[in-house]
Amino acid sequence: MREIRILGISGSLRAVSSHRSLLAAAASIVPAGVVLEISSSIGNLPLFNPDLADAAPDSVLRFRAEIAAADAVLIASPEYAHGVTGAMKNALDWLVGSGEFSGKPIAALNASPRSFHAHESLLEILRTMDARVIPEASIRIPLSSSQATEQEISSDKRLIGLLGEAVMALIEAAGRQG
Repeated sequence: MREIRILGISGSLRAVSSHRSLLAAAASIVPAGVVLEISSSIGNLPLFNPDLADAAPDSVLRFRAEIAAADAVLIASPEYAHGVTGAMKNALDWLVGSGEFSGKPIAALNASPRSFHAHESLLEILRTMDARVIPEASIRIPLSSSQATEQEISSDKRLIGLLGEAVMALIEAAGRQG
């Protein structure tokens, strides 16, 4: 059986972020034969400029290569002012015309108990980009702190259970892909 590669992307650029912690907790529970690597690329991307789409900067090419090499993508992104974060939207804009998301299994996690606008918007953007959004893996996990740690998430049986179910649904979708 081949190894399944999942790329985790946090929509938050904060050094300590509940969304990055959510991805770290997910990486700690994947079964053998699955690797979940957390990308740090979106903070290095320049602002999207359609004039550069065909001659993209190296940072964009590296980001696209990370996406292309993954069997699935797990996005954990917060909501800012009822919308997708600027960093997340910028990263997605760099992928719209290049096709790396087309047909790829993707899940979106949101860690805020009070936000839903950005989550729904992110899912719509991903579907528009022809990503194969996995509904049972695209969930809201209500963390009580915007700076929850991986350990806090992992020690909460309810939260790690929700996260585990979402991750397994994404892994199953990625396994069916290959």
